[in-house]
Amino acid sequence: MSKTLILIPARLSATRLPGKPLFKINNLSIISHVVRKAQESNIGDVYVAAEDQEIIEDVEKNGGRAIITGNYHKNGSERILECFEKIDQKDVDYIINLQGDEPNINSDDLIKLNKLVIKNKSQIGTLAAQIKGNSIMHNTDIVKVITKEKITETNFPLAFEFKRKINQVMENYIYHHIGVYEYDVNILKKIVKLKQSNNEIKNNLEQLRAMDNGFKINVALGKSTSIGVDTMEDYLEIKKIMEYKS
Repeated sequence: MSKTLILIPARLSATRLPGKPLFKINNLSIISHVVRKAQESNIGDVYVAAEDQEIIEDVEKNGGRAIITGNYHKNGSERILECFEKIDQKDVDYIINLQGDEPNINSDDLIKLNKLVIKNKSQIGTLAAQIKGNSIMHNTDIVKVITKEKITETNFPLAFEFKRKINQVMENYIYHHIGVYEYDVNILKKIVKLKQSNNEIKNNLEQLRAMDNGFKINVALGKSTSIGVDTMEDYLEIKKIMEYKS
């Protein structure tokens, strides 16, 4: 039986919204909300990979586990690999890289992704949701994933491209990308050793390094769109939604 870990990269020095992992919603930090969502999926052990001691202390205070990592990583994939090596579990087949700024991620979507990755023996899997509203197409804070085949509740098609802005109507299928990646452990190790591609640097999208080097990314359809907290407006919006639901 395949074994999966969920690793959550986090740092306080985010360019657009410094300190966001420790912003509170319902008296709980954003990073600890993400940890609880990951734990609810019951997929496997959950660890936060953080370069800041304040994050480590917050996670542990709220019942999670965290590993201190270096402050030199260029993206979350590099950070979670260091975390994985420090955990030193030898029997892990897959690693889920769960973004630390998406406190309303759907646990059922994580379960679905993990099952599809294992079933299809995918190199990399990710999630997407239906786009709601034309304004999203031009919003560069929201990443879009393009597939050649329509994503259904049961299939797992390959990603064709990832873009921040869609300038024209395209024949392919366009979806709202949800920032979750599940890697075959050996594939993750190979990708992290590669140099950053020009596309990755230009678009600030770490998945482009994998695609530029011929790795395949399958895409599963999520039940709901997860809101990533990149700006103060994002934080206030998700805070309002989550506090209303509670």
